[in-house]
Amino acid sequence: MSTATSTESKDLAPVSTESLATLLVTKERPPRPSSLSTSLTFGWRAILKIKHVPEQLFDVTAFPIMNLLMFTYLFGGALAGSPSDYIQFVLPGILVMSVVMITMYTGVSVNIDIEKGVFDRFRSLPIWRPSAMVGYLLGDALRYTIASVVMLAVGLLLGYRPDGGFLGVVAGVALLLVFSFAFSWIWTMFGLMLRTEKSVMSVSMMVIFPLTFLSNVFVDPRTMPGWLQAFVNNSPITHLASAVRELMAGEWPGGEIAWTLGWAALFLLVFGPVTMRLYNRK
Repeated sequence: MSTATSTESKDLAPVSTESLATLLVTKERPPRPSSLSTSLTFGWRAILKIKHVPEQLFDVTAFPIMNLLMFTYLFGGALAGSPSDYIQFVLPGILVMSVVMITMYTGVSVNIDIEKGVFDRFRSLPIWRPSAMVGYLLGDALRYTIASVVMLAVGLLLGYRPDGGFLGVVAGVALLLVFSFAFSWIWTMFGLMLRTEKSVMSVSMMVIFPLTFLSNVFVDPRTMPGWLQAFVNNSPITHLASAVRELMAGEWPGGEIAWTLGWAALFLLVFGPVTMRLYNRK
């Protein structure tokens, strides 16, 4: 009996610190994850949040459809003679407006995770620091794609016919996604700067509403006063809407595409480093 007890005591004896350290050193450590793999992991996390809270898809489905129906049938006859004629012009514009407006939820999500203390855990991990932010934006890219598909499906039912065909539509949506990815860095910055999610949403709406409505999303700028045309013609949303509209119409607007990509690069180069600086100091 005593011999059995002695044997069990030896088996259950705690491992010394030196032995544990030796075991860890002799074991081969797993390779450090790459920046791409960590970014994709955080992107998958953002997608899972949509899966568990499907209400997040309301803004990318019901809101764009409501805008399209409202503007097409309320203003189509007055602005273009008939809703069927107006939808050929307005659908790409409302598509741009809807996707650009939902980019602000990236900043809201960042702010919520900060308030919950999730980012404190992320910063303690041996990973590429920007991957958490890039993951948010990759996850939101799925929401932008869903919004685009929903808008185009409803538009086709209402009579929209893109002369550029499938390739023109894909090119327009791809350009929109690239711009939205870069534009979202502005809201991640606000998500890190401001204290509450309500503050992030309020400031975002103050920026997005004038920027989207003071553009060629709904009407041709030539009908506006000269002083207003100067602003509208140089707005990044105007360049984006014009490029998407013409790509879907089967044309190749090289100048508008260059302007759109230039604005996207500017947003990324300016707000990306500022966001990461705030993230590292938060």
